Amino acid sequence: MAEKLKIIPLGGLNEIGKNMTAYEYGGEIIVVDCGMAFPGDDMYGIDCVIPDVTYLVKNRSRLRGLFITHGHEDHIGAIPYVLKQINLPIYCTKFTAGLIKLKLQEHGLVGSTKLITVEPGQTVRAGKFQVEFIHVNHSIADSVAFAIHTRMGAIVHTGDFKIDSTPIDGEVIDLARFGELGKQGVLALLADSTNVERPGYTMSERAVGATFKRQFTGCQQRIIVTTFASNVHRIQQVLDAAAACGRKVAVTGRSMENIMKVSTELGYMKVPKNTLVDINRIKGLPLNQQVIVTTGSQGEEMSALYRMAFSTHKQVDIGPGDKVIISASAIPGNEVTVGRVINELFRKGADVVYDKADMLHVSGHACQEELKIIHALTKPRFFIPLHGEQRMLQIHKRVAESMGMQPNNIIVADNGSVIELTTKHIKCETSVPAGEVFVDGSGVGEVGAVVLNDRKLLAEDGMVVIVLPMSSHDHQLLCPPEIVTRGFVYVKESEELLESLRRVATETVDGMSARKRRDEGDVCRAVRSAVSSYLYKHTKRSPMIIPMVTKL
Repeated sequence: MAEKLKIIPLGGLNEIGKNMTAYEYGGEIIVVDCGMAFPGDDMYGIDCVIPDVTYLVKNRSRLRGLFITHGHEDHIGAIPYVLKQINLPIYCTKFTAGLIKLKLQEHGLVGSTKLITVEPGQTVRAGKFQVEFIHVNHSIADSVAFAIHTRMGAIVHTGDFKIDSTPIDGEVIDLARFGELGKQGVLALLADSTNVERPGYTMSERAVGATFKRQFTGCQQRIIVTTFASNVHRIQQVLDAAAACGRKVAVTGRSMENIMKVSTELGYMKVPKNTLVDINRIKGLPLNQQVIVTTGSQGEEMSALYRMAFSTHKQVDIGPGDKVIISASAIPGNEVTVGRVINELFRKGADVVYDKADMLHVSGHACQEELKIIHALTKPRFFIPLHGEQRMLQIHKRVAESMGMQPNNIIVADNGSVIELTTKHIKCETSVPAGEVFVDGSGVGEVGAVVLNDRKLLAEDGMVVIVLPMSSHDHQLLCPPEIVTRGFVYVKESEELLESLRRVATETVDGMSARKRRDEGDVCRAVRSAVSSYLYKHTKRSPMIIPMVTKL
């Protein structure tokens, strides 16, 4: 019987976010990444979406560890929620561990979680797996790819990466190691597909530093820069540009303050002498000596930049003396909120620099040519594109084929697909549960499709409550029903409509046989159906209708 290895993506396919992949071999399982996704516009009231880990909970005795490639939310955001269901040791690099620790503190899980830090270049033994950490470049410090070694061969899981020959920390992606693995033989490659639609190469992070210098030099205004808090190298370049132009820097926004603390403590950010000052102290300086670094590059409503734009920020008020630099691109789905903030900043009279043409932002993901380099170096027998929407996964498949891979050695999978590998064949015939679990407030998974559908109905057509006061001995209506509406019509102007609804409800109850009237469920169903069809006929709307019987 040929040995088998199973790869089960539980998130991150046909979507951007909630990345999670399980590897199963010799009866043991390791998990790579544990991310969340932002809710879609139709997910009313949902805070975030996490992967469904039913399969892992069912097989908890076989779990040997959770390995994290880097500290972005779409790779670590679900950790606290998943740890409450299954406790397993977490292996990651130092900076990633710093960020995960912040999450564990928030959820009171520090004491019960084993968090083990690993240096790039080291290998961790987890049951029958040996997981080797390989340094890569990305838009957050300390990112790694994994070479997962088993007796069947090595699997390369790239995580999010790009190839940057001039990175800010001087640590170039370890291409030599990918090449060595390729020479020894790679059974399967699982690679990031986020930017596969773009030809060529992703620009170096250093290009943004040059833009900052250009924007800062000779500028007489106060400068406000927003970027992703996690992009330590980007913030480093803001600090360097400010120091070079004799400016002081203040930081605002909770996630930005947290990251600055973690990254300076761990040595990932070197703050130039006498550059950082408190936000309350910086105001005393001339405008051309101030730089403020803030959260809110995605236009999030609670973020510091949003509050500045809409005049609710306690320390910073934006006006004509300000230059706002948005050093980020909108994550797909956030374009509208980002646009809203930019419009408001223009209304306040600020100069807003946000154009991509000006090299204010470079991606953290590899473009086509870089992906080809990884394919060429690792020479995998099988290939599974990860991390992207359907079109990206399909285009990545084509890229692999253009480099000579056989189409039947490539699998474009879905979340929950069970991909089975032997040393000769790859197939994908079964699946495990892998839907979306919604987090709403402190409730995890309590809100499902039914509740969301109700919220959608309420949001679109409102609700109508019909209170039916009935006698408890002869089950007749004692007086006309009372009607309460929310989000349906403005009551004062719709008396006629409500009067008709009272009539419809009364006639429905009166028309029922005494036996049927005895059953509250029957009464409610009849009234709901009559009122619903009346309303649709007369208003073309379908609000949620809630009949309530009160027995008196």
